[in-house]
Amino acid sequence: MRRNLAIVPAFNEVDAIAPTVAAIHEAAPDFDVLVIDDGSVDATAERASATGATVLRMPFNLGIGGAMQGGYMYALENDYDVAVQVDGDGQHDPRHIHDLLTRLHSDAELNMVTGSRFLDADGEGYRSSTARRIGIRVFASVVSLITRQRVTDPTSGFRMTNRRGIELFARDYPHDYPEVEAILLMHAYRLRSCEIPVRMRPRQTGESAISSSQSVYYMVKVLLAVFVGLFRRRPTVEPPVHASSTTEPAL
Repeated sequence: MRRNLAIVPAFNEVDAIAPTVAAIHEAAPDFDVLVIDDGSVDATAERASATGATVLRMPFNLGIGGAMQGGYMYALENDYDVAVQVDGDGQHDPRHIHDLLTRLHSDAELNMVTGSRFLDADGEGYRSSTARRIGIRVFASVVSLITRQRVTDPTSGFRMTNRRGIELFARDYPHDYPEVEAILLMHAYRLRSCEIPVRMRPRQTGESAISSSQSVYYMVKVLLAVFVGLFRRRPTVEPPVHASSTTEPAL
């Protein structure tokens, strides 16, 4: 029987975390829920635990990359076959979890599936501000060029990986701008990824760490990180016994 895990990074999400965990339990009861309390100073951890999630508490705020790597390490150590990221702010709709799972299992060569808000046929659903959408289009163009495949939503954190992806991300995961860089990391190790359409919602509570006025600055920093990351040396990640493809990074 396959073991599935939903990793929920959360920082001061006391109002949103309980509904998020409850929604995952309802929509995907075959997924265990792990909340990564990323140094919250409110009752996020207590609310998550009371709703039935396992809680991994970080000693201080590591940021989304550090929190997610902690989740992947937990998934690896506890022998999970599939891991999906569901943000603790309520933006990701857990009803799409099984859409991601179906697509992941439809192709044995596929290692990661990302939910894209820009593939929705009717164009509905939350898509962020105009400034951010421009930035996303720039990132999408750059990532598509590097990976030689169409990428429409490189900043989406709503993504699911199989065991091979878990093994990779547990050992090597970008900490600064993980959403964009993780796609390039998959490409560097010659692992396959794709997107499917999903609908996302506005944050249920709180505010994003990146305001509209910071979008240009953020875009420049991400692009710089992407190009620096293309040339950095990466650790060797041992493939599973049955794998036949090489894991040397493709620069």
